[in-house]
Amino acid sequence: MPPVEALSVFDMLKIGVGPSSSHTLGPWRAVQRWLGELATAGLAERVERVQVHLYGSLALTGVGHCTDQAVGLALLGHDPVTIPVDRIPRFVADLARDKTIPLAGRTIPFDPAEDIVFHRAERLAGHANGMKCVAFVDGTEHASTYFSVGGGFVLKEGETVGDEVTVRLPYPAQVPVELLLHCRQSGESIAGVVRANERAWRTPEEVRAALVAIWDVMREGVYRGCHTEGTLPGGLGVQRRAAGLAQRLLEGAGLGEAAARATDSHAWLALIRSHAWRFPEVLKWVSTFALAINEENANLGRVVTAPTNGAAGVIPAVLLYHVCFAEDAPTMDAIADFLLVAGETGTFFKKGATISAAMGGCQAEIGVSSAMAAAALCEAQGGTPEQAFQAAEIAMEHHLGMTCDPIGGLVQVPCIERNTMGAVKAINAAELALAGRAEQARVSLDEVIVTMRETAENMSDKYKETSQGGLAANVSVRVPEC
Repeated sequence: MPPVEALSVFDMLKIGVGPSSSHTLGPWRAVQRWLGELATAGLAERVERVQVHLYGSLALTGVGHCTDQAVGLALLGHDPVTIPVDRIPRFVADLARDKTIPLAGRTIPFDPAEDIVFHRAERLAGHANGMKCVAFVDGTEHASTYFSVGGGFVLKEGETVGDEVTVRLPYPAQVPVELLLHCRQSGESIAGVVRANERAWRTPEEVRAALVAIWDVMREGVYRGCHTEGTLPGGLGVQRRAAGLAQRLLEGAGLGEAAARATDSHAWLALIRSHAWRFPEVLKWVSTFALAINEENANLGRVVTAPTNGAAGVIPAVLLYHVCFAEDAPTMDAIADFLLVAGETGTFFKKGATISAAMGGCQAEIGVSSAMAAAALCEAQGGTPEQAFQAAEIAMEHHLGMTCDPIGGLVQVPCIERNTMGAVKAINAAELALAGRAEQARVSLDEVIVTMRETAENMSDKYKETSQGGLAANVSVRVPEC
């Protein structure tokens, strides 16, 4: 029997930079890993120049997804968690002008226009998101191949996920039904079981601190998105809408002046919570929250992969729905539990199917994020573990077959609006699960994950983040740059 793949919640929920976890964060991490390997091999001090070659989906939509910018920023020594996002345009412009990068205490030539090569007609065996990093040392090429497999995960050629099990979990589970068995036997909620597993990697204090950091990035991202207007970069001319929607909602409720005085995210959310909103207004708020995050993501803002950047708005939107409109305001511990359940639910899709749109279409991103949010909301509202996973199943069942067809290769249309749809479906799925009896369900989460994998395998490649099918093929636009 194969070993259980050990995935932490923090493998699924990563702090990074937009617009894409597979096309921005993944290549960024791959280049960082490659530079570390060069140093370990004692080659970094002798490298004369480097090149990065992009293949498959990374080449076809790499400009729109800012893959070239991510590669350049990684070569400059920046990290996606700590880089000041407002300075990214300057860093990219400086690299294009200076055409040099620092390496092992030296400066070597690197022209991003020439040394980042897009092989749009080629795809490497192994994954749609392939890249080859080449270092020239004493006239000899030293090449390493990496695959960005979704959600910021990176594999080197020859590696297989789960090859090495480095931790022993008290509650190992490869599929959802195994986790449910642990819940029944232990009497714990999903969050309780996941907390115990997380101690295999971190102390309870470290787990809490990491969850607080994730919540902070999500909350601040929504706040920024709801206070920033303008046009998104990339040439598609997409207007930011979250700020206008938020302003109209607050002014319509007579809270415009109070909102102007709410100068931080905590005060702003408290103001929203203080008002009795009608159902149509709550629905608009959910959409506003999701739009805000993904508009930030499209602008190379700081977001949390949940489980990907393209789907980064669903879980924050549903979590803020719970924070702002639940009868009793959730504590930080309750928010942490929400994130634990969401993250754990995502691990089962990563293990049993895919979270890469380049492999499975948008069902692998918005669909998975909706399932994660549905499970988390269901348990947060008092649902049993069985009901929570039933909520996840309902959410994914109604995303099966969703294609990834970004217009112009940008994570904007239809990606940003799709986050609003995923959030609303998650809320509805949680409510349906809470209103029913999980033992009477005809479809399990395990079965829907298998179905999603099979659907992904049978889907045409033109619907897998290539911008060669769907809306991308039928909406006429010209996008000159990211």
